[in-house]
Amino acid sequence: MAFKRSRRDEDMTNETGTVATTLPATGTRSEGPRHTGVRLGDLLQQRGLVSEDQIERALVEQQGTGKKLGHQLVELGFVHERALAEVLAEQLDLEVVDLRHADLDTDLINSFPETAARSLHAIPVRRLDGRIEVACGDPLSPDLQSKLIQALESPVRLVVAGVADIQLAIDRCYTSTAKVDDAVRIFEARAEARKREVEVQPSTTNVVDENAPVVQVVNLILEQAVRDRASDVHIEPYDDELRVRVRTDGALHEVLSLPAVMAQSLVSRIKVMADMNIVERRRPQDGQFQATVQGRELDIRVSTTSTVFGEKCVLRLLDKSRALYQVGELGMPIETATRYRSLIRSPYGMVICAGPTGSGKTTTLYATLAEIADDSINVTTIEDPVEYVFPGITQIQINEAAGVTFAAGLRSILRQDPDAILVGEIRDLETARIATQAALTGHLVLSSLHATDSVSALHRFMDMGIEPFLIASALLGVVGQRLLRKVCEHCRESYVPTPEELDFYLRGGGDPEKTDFVQGSGCNFCSDTGYLGRIGIYEVLQITDDMKRLVVSDAGVDEIRELAHQQGMKTMREQAVQLVTDNESTVAEVLRTVYVL
Repeated sequence: MAFKRSRRDEDMTNETGTVATTLPATGTRSEGPRHTGVRLGDLLQQRGLVSEDQIERALVEQQGTGKKLGHQLVELGFVHERALAEVLAEQLDLEVVDLRHADLDTDLINSFPETAARSLHAIPVRRLDGRIEVACGDPLSPDLQSKLIQALESPVRLVVAGVADIQLAIDRCYTSTAKVDDAVRIFEARAEARKREVEVQPSTTNVVDENAPVVQVVNLILEQAVRDRASDVHIEPYDDELRVRVRTDGALHEVLSLPAVMAQSLVSRIKVMADMNIVERRRPQDGQFQATVQGRELDIRVSTTSTVFGEKCVLRLLDKSRALYQVGELGMPIETATRYRSLIRSPYGMVICAGPTGSGKTTTLYATLAEIADDSINVTTIEDPVEYVFPGITQIQINEAAGVTFAAGLRSILRQDPDAILVGEIRDLETARIATQAALTGHLVLSSLHATDSVSALHRFMDMGIEPFLIASALLGVVGQRLLRKVCEHCRESYVPTPEELDFYLRGGGDPEKTDFVQGSGCNFCSDTGYLGRIGIYEVLQITDDMKRLVVSDAGVDEIRELAHQQGMKTMREQAVQLVTDNESTVAEVLRTVYVL
């Protein structure tokens, strides 16, 4: 438990200058807040956290917003929420709890309704001496204590935490999968009852009961995936269990383990939603459906394949409500962004985004569309599926059952007087050839390609069967990209890298003088991974005249990469190492995502 005293500055620091974490003697404080009589602004100034001018500006802003002074100062960026919580606790003679590392009582949280936690902006921490300690961001909120006593049916003792920390703690503690147990019990009871009945041939025409346990489990899995910001859900059958994992920030982690007996029913339910054949269990299938989860519109792609223990199902979640990025918001360094903008300003030619699945290629392509879209040009896309709804452009959805493939759709687009064309992905020779011809006949073509980096993408085209002289003529440039996990801001700490990590860092162009490396120690907010959120790294390969000569002569990967480097291309590895230098990521993450030793 990470509690901190909040009496006086001299009582709050230990020998290292950090805030002490000892608990006060039990029972020495009243249950409610007791104002010390000192104004919050004065306490903040005494600590040197804000200036008088900043308080004056916050007071002016406060007149228009009606917010409390502390919250206004946080919103203006003048003080950090955790620092405000410490000062607020001192003003009210309360204690501060650090929810990043607090060992929260699961039983208490389960007894406190999620709706109450969100409406009161409070979360129970632990039970001590017959009272429940509850973390809140605003202890002076009207009737807060009485409402907490009513909800928890117990005496409470208020402690203070940052408002954002409380919100994160609520999101982490109240998982949708915690509600699965009841549905599983009902499912198992019904399965046992069916065993005692006469076995009949299952029918594919049964009406789906929306209250059936398996339906509830699927809904709860999707709910939890959205809460975890997951891009994929893996439902994996094994001999003794059905494991559910989600991919968050590029890494998989388990969220649920279900009885193996549920595997077939769960996959069948998803197949029904995706309009797939539920009788066929041996052949891989693909499907798609739309759903609204937690108020978000999702386009969900479904893929199933047969394994030794049954069918594995993978769901790709595409959030249509996500805001579109601009090129300047992708995280490209200024030089790289300048090179990229020079490519996409060309009236014709082809620009390719290369990278593995989940590396952010589609996000980059849509940021590119936002950069070039204009009422004076006709922009058309063909995608599978349409991941973002983009105002002002024509978007076509692939429908193979109706004969609308990338190749067929691209042919039709060329008869629609286009200026710029976005092809979601180049998967085969036919699509690659039509896209190349479109680029050669005066159109700007944007597309993505699965490849390890920008140079490898050139050879992917050659492997598909496109002649090198056509590639050299049509291609303007290739963007290679990856997404790296960022060190969690809530639990970052200094550490000493291993000799292997340090050697890689220095060989990648790292600062030899750097000594302050950071990593995440793991906390409640990052699920003990040490990482929270991701950032892109990019390399832009321009097809210059010298590069064209190398491509036409069928030069090797190393030769092309060397020329690109000489011409100023900053590689993904160099940018990744720069993120380590800036303490945004770690060497271990660079090795995991970009290169190996």
